[in-house]
Amino acid sequence: MTSQLLASVKTYAAANANRGGIAQTPIPGLTTICATAPGGLDYAISRPLVCLVVQGGKQVAMGANNLTLKAGDTLLITADVPTVSQVTQASETEPYLSLVLDLDRSIIADLAVQMAAPADTNDIAVRAAPTEPDVAEAALRLIRLCERPESIKILYPQLVRELHYWLLIGPHGAEIRQLGWPDSHNQRIARAIALMQAEFNKTLTADRLADTAGMSPSSFYQHFRAVTSLSPLQFQKQLRLIEARRLIMSKAMTTSSTAYAVGYESVSQFTREYRRMFGLPPAKDRDSQLFAIMETG
Repeated sequence: MTSQLLASVKTYAAANANRGGIAQTPIPGLTTICATAPGGLDYAISRPLVCLVVQGGKQVAMGANNLTLKAGDTLLITADVPTVSQVTQASETEPYLSLVLDLDRSIIADLAVQMAAPADTNDIAVRAAPTEPDVAEAALRLIRLCERPESIKILYPQLVRELHYWLLIGPHGAEIRQLGWPDSHNQRIARAIALMQAEFNKTLTADRLADTAGMSPSSFYQHFRAVTSLSPLQFQKQLRLIEARRLIMSKAMTTSSTAYAVGYESVSQFTREYRRMFGLPPAKDRDSQLFAIMETG
């Protein structure tokens, strides 16, 4: 099954991937990723998803948690959290290949009401495990459906639902099920994270975040750190810096304009923290990225 899934993902990616190696499929939320060489660090706010690595290797970090993934592993993310990832094993002959599916909260909620309440979990939002055979089989049928576009509209909903089901009864099913329970710790923290994303450039008090999550300040801090491995302040800082990098790269904004746009009052503090996170000050980081694009172009 693994070799068949690899062949199908490889074929689809080869025919459809854009310059960055990403191929959005006609199935909503399903994407293939291909890299023909080890890459640099990729900073992003990851959404709830499942990623099946079918060839090559990758490292993913969230806060202090570091995961190493290889072919046959599944990455699970159950909250909107800042992650740092890097393809570590890839070549022209054996590229890194993965299949990514966004987790659908409505499907999870619908399935969850037919299942037992989620067991206690350690809440952490990013984890990895070997891919379950039933998950791989459902994923194979889903990617193969892309070869028959006339059948996608009719068949994809039940295949996506089936894949969610196998994930829910797998080793991390309790964590995934939390996404479908409105009053779970995961969902409460998700409400606070949504506020932080919407108002990342504003000062948010601990009391307001705790109220949004429906928790006491001490309970909120404890569960927020359990889910994200970061304090709320560290989380907001990463949100700001990731957005700052996007602005600098995509809109060529100056360092000072970017600093103020993402909520910093001190340009020197912004530059210092930007360099600590990304390894270079803003202007040099932009220049290095432009040079890399020219080199590969």
